[in-house]
Amino acid sequence: MQVLNTEQQYHFPSDWDSIQDRIQAIDPIKYASTRNYENGALTLLGPYISRGVISTKFIFEHVKSLDLAWKSTEKLVQELAWRDYWQQIWVAKKTQIESDLNYEQKGVLNSGVPDAIVEANTGIEAIDTAINNFYKTGYLHNHMRMYIAAICCNIGKYHWSKPAQWMYANLLDGDLASNHLSWQWVAGTFSNRKYVANQENINKYFNSIQRNTFLDVPYEAFNNLEVPTELRQSNDGITKIKYPESVSPEAIEKKKTLVYNYYNLDPLWHEEEDVQRVLLIEPDVFERYPISQKCMDFAVELSANIKNIKIMVGSFGSLKDQINGAEIIFKEHPLNAHYEGTQEHRDWMTSVHGYFPGFFKFWNKAKKELAK
Repeated sequence: MQVLNTEQQYHFPSDWDSIQDRIQAIDPIKYASTRNYENGALTLLGPYISRGVISTKFIFEHVKSLDLAWKSTEKLVQELAWRDYWQQIWVAKKTQIESDLNYEQKGVLNSGVPDAIVEANTGIEAIDTAINNFYKTGYLHNHMRMYIAAICCNIGKYHWSKPAQWMYANLLDGDLASNHLSWQWVAGTFSNRKYVANQENINKYFNSIQRNTFLDVPYEAFNNLEVPTELRQSNDGITKIKYPESVSPEAIEKKKTLVYNYYNLDPLWHEEEDVQRVLLIEPDVFERYPISQKCMDFAVELSANIKNIKIMVGSFGSLKDQINGAEIIFKEHPLNAHYEGTQEHRDWMTSVHGYFPGFFKFWNKAKKELAK
């Protein structure tokens, strides 16, 4: 059996054929039993879902075609439903997801991002290794994301927003809804219960045997734990990027145009139509929600799956002016509120829409459609 290192394991090819191969490789049964472990049977499809190359519905339809018992696929489908759930909250609450949503974060003493997190120097070997690999691969195991969030918010007493921005900026599957609302869940601002994990938990799921760290305590000790020395220095964690080369204004035709963006890189969208296809990269969006160069480059590479795509760096208003009255089509998304033209729905797994205060209220309704 070949043992893959982290860079091999968390490798994300950008070509359509490889993405299809990854979908075909899904094993719902192994996923359900191993997903919380570092070397579990993960789907590794998050970056393609977040960039809108494929949808949760697209994956669900494949899982359904495997003709497995519902019990065998339910856990995987439920995790896909979490993505739809977070997105529905973003649609309903808009920019409110960027601040404490339901409860004020308690016990905040610090601001910014702990230096020890940014520099992978917490002293917890599994955490530091994961962060170093994060910078190389653009990916973090979901369980590790929770560990890092708990360290920042509930051990280091930082407000969740800046560390969440740092993580979002570096994730190939960066999605503001899934990322920010998951951080809020850990910090106790989405629900009023905080998440913590001790060294024993990390050792169990990340093949570690380390002891004597600031997390090597019983759970009852977290209530009175002082902020460890390792977490007291901070910075803003902001990254700077270079934008890809933009087409010249003359290259933008006055014809029916599909507008793609960082959250919609679907190569099958209106696939057979004779239309102009423009990947719009708006600097204003990335100044408000920074991403790393690796994430920008990955999105551009994914856009190569879209036939005759034109990359335009500029505002939607500039694109609209250059198209000069031609029809514009785009997919609904919270970051597209300023777009004008024909808005199309995204592909959701179910017809269950709207705000639900808890996931399982959403899931219980969605499950009725999905388990048919």
